[in-house]
Amino acid sequence: MKKLLLLFVIFIVAESSAQQRPVIYQMMVRLFGNNNTSNMYYGSIEQNGVGKFNDISDRALDSLKVLGLSHIWYTGVIAHASMTDYSTYSIAPDDPDVVKGRAGSPYAVRDYYDVDPDLAVDVNKRMDEFQHLIDRTHSHGLKAIIDFIPNHVARTYHSNAKANSIVDFGANDDTSVSFSSKNDFYYLPGTSFVVPSGVDAGGPHFHSPLKDGKFYEKPAKATGNNVFNPNPSIDDWYETVKLNYGIDFQDKESLHFSPTPSVWNKMLEILMYWSEKGVDGFRCDMAEMIPVEFWNWAITSVKKKYPNIIFIAEAYNPKVYKTYIEKGRFDFL
Repeated sequence: MKKLLLLFVIFIVAESSAQQRPVIYQMMVRLFGNNNTSNMYYGSIEQNGVGKFNDISDRALDSLKVLGLSHIWYTGVIAHASMTDYSTYSIAPDDPDVVKGRAGSPYAVRDYYDVDPDLAVDVNKRMDEFQHLIDRTHSHGLKAIIDFIPNHVARTYHSNAKANSIVDFGANDDTSVSFSSKNDFYYLPGTSFVVPSGVDAGGPHFHSPLKDGKFYEKPAKATGNNVFNPNPSIDDWYETVKLNYGIDFQDKESLHFSPTPSVWNKMLEILMYWSEKGVDGFRCDMAEMIPVEFWNWAITSVKKKYPNIIFIAEAYNPKVYKTYIEKGRFDFL
């Protein structure tokens, strides 16, 4: 039996309606099943190991089911920026100067239509291995939740896995203006991004031709935690860029929701993509940083086709709880 101690504690969300309250187990997939105990500081995947989708076996799921769980929240599934080189699999390496940690942050997504290659036994079949995990989860009477990170993406974002008909974030942006509801990102015209002082990508023993304390981004984009400065600090979410949902933060947070902002449609496509793969719910990262109008529109749209999918909002401001439940259409907070 794999070490269940590597799983996180049972997490029960608050009810928003009379529906039965789910009992959710959060699992960091890259930790589960990893029996390597070296724990080297800034260690590589070869040195420290990593859990795999296949480690979440029938036996493991049986052991979780008897705890009375209804859902498993598989954390860190979607492909995110990392310092591991998968260029032999036609995955362009990320610039380590804008990646936090060798494994990277699961909340700095680099391809919304792919899964993390670290988690696959056979990288070329990584999506198949994820799909088998979803099917295996369902066969044990459990449901699967994954993260949806709508506020920001990795600075190195580029989707190789998307369908040809899908336009990538920023592909059609007018970078000469700081804000347009047609743009996917916020820009700082006339500036270039500056890697924060003190960043030592991968630690002193990590070497890469891309590690030079620089990252080319001109004009600079706003950073994920609403930093409209080309030189974010090391404590900011400097590895991410803020997505534009039609709020002009530099003009008194004026709202521009008509016509529908480009990002809204792109995010709905992403939600539909994962719903079609059998995902039963989304834990929506930093949901309160996204306008409630988007959530009302997106959740309503998804539930027309997938009425049983649940949406869980991460929110910390009690003043918005009621609004995001009632107007935003979230099931739980």
